[in-house]
Amino acid sequence: MSRIVRRLLIALYRWKGWKLEGGRPACDKFLIVGAPHTSNWDFVFFIGATHELGIKPSFMGKHTLFEGPQRRFMLDMGGVPVVRHQRGGYVQSVIEAFAAVDELALVVAPEGTRSSNGEWRSGFYHMALGAGVPIVPAWVNNETMRGGMGEPIMPTGDYRADLAKLAAFYRERMPDCARFEVLEKTTQTLDELEGNRTDD
Repeated sequence: MSRIVRRLLIALYRWKGWKLEGGRPACDKFLIVGAPHTSNWDFVFFIGATHELGIKPSFMGKHTLFEGPQRRFMLDMGGVPVVRHQRGGYVQSVIEAFAAVDELALVVAPEGTRSSNGEWRSGFYHMALGAGVPIVPAWVNNETMRGGMGEPIMPTGDYRADLAKLAAFYRERMPDCARFEVLEKTTQTLDELEGNRTDD
């Protein structure tokens, strides 16, 4: 069933006619941040794009979704079971998942939902930092039917600086995207807050 679903999604990707930019990251383990997340078609794009680049993408899912008859389907589709109520929650589960394998490309939507105003949750950063893996920025523009991936960014522990690098990448790819304006302003706000703390 998972193979049938994947083939259907890849067929939809080709039918839509997206143009892909960028190449496969030169690393075996990395965290892909996909933005902006504005449409259900984003999922189809990322399945097709990763297939075209030779990447087997994985995603996080509540551990109860991996119980019973659907377990094999979820794992075959690239699911990574996470336990929310354990210490560290999603972040610790992802760190352990990266440590347990030699290859893993985990896709995360840092905005959380399609209704986001452009503010990012910081969980993705703590996952990458804790696992010691690079962050690969991925984007899709459903109006121009273009999308792709950028160069891996290794988290340094300086969230403000690393988020600014990501914001610069996305602003360059989609300068008119209101969500990425919010992302850029978030980094500026963090700079101001840090500056105030330093002055004190």
